[in-house]
Amino acid sequence: MARIVITGGAGFLGSHLTDRLLDRGDEVICVDNLVTGRRANIAHLGEHPGFTFVEQDVSEHLDVAGAVEAVLHFASPASPPAYLGLPIATLKVGSLGTHNALGLALAKGARFMVASTSEVYGDPLVHPQTEDYWGNVNPIGPRSCYDEAKRFSEAITMAYHRHHGLPVRIVRIFNTYGPRMRPDDGRVVSNFLVQALAGDPITIYGDGSQTRSFCYVDDEVRGFVALLDSDLVGPCNIGNPTEFTIAELAELVVEITGSSSEVVHRPLPQDDPTQRRPDITQARDRLGWEPTVELREGLARTAEYFRDHA
Repeated sequence: MARIVITGGAGFLGSHLTDRLLDRGDEVICVDNLVTGRRANIAHLGEHPGFTFVEQDVSEHLDVAGAVEAVLHFASPASPPAYLGLPIATLKVGSLGTHNALGLALAKGARFMVASTSEVYGDPLVHPQTEDYWGNVNPIGPRSCYDEAKRFSEAITMAYHRHHGLPVRIVRIFNTYGPRMRPDDGRVVSNFLVQALAGDPITIYGDGSQTRSFCYVDDEVRGFVALLDSDLVGPCNIGNPTEFTIAELAELVVEITGSSSEVVHRPLPQDDPTQRRPDITQARDRLGWEPTVELREGLARTAEYFRDHA
């Protein structure tokens, strides 16, 4: 049993991670300012004896009373509409927020994990992406508020590791989907499912030939915990190595939902990656982890969630 702080614990990924850690007997302190996180994601934990919620912006000073064994920094807007609408807050939570979370871990003698992203690879020139690839990123483009915030968070995490000897873990997260995604999240899976269930046109940006790799949230969180419990510093890719075009995803969503939606095309946003697929050799070899939920099954579960929470 460990006492664990999760920043962003009321968010999509943070709430699922909170559930998994509580289920194995850990105590969780969830810190979230509810800008993109939601109380509904943690409402079922209100009476759990091992759960505490603290409403706070982690870009401000962060302190927790008592012993802490691990600090997991998952706070950040993560979908394009969120971070494009909150560019300065996104940069602050990636810089000041990471600094504050690292400071808490150092003060408590705790292990630290930072949630980074496949966005650090930018529009990659190497495919699939391995952890030793440095990326192809536009540092001044509209998406840079998110990309550069995460690149900085990795850099300061490694600085604490090298300078202070802090035990750290860096996870690079690829496209993840599942229950508790916001209907207005703006990422492709939630967009397509919400549009299909409503019978609205499904919007594809570009011609649909760009690729992504989609990991179901239960698999993703299992990878987080495996990395946390390991001795691997990282960075470590946690994602699904099976690649789909966006057009293929749209067809599958229409089939699963039984929708009559038509597909419409819109211009591709600036700096949108043409390919994204993780090399998970390290996760397989060092963590014994790989995803098990097929896209069809995961989409069906997620569609059911959106039907129930329309």
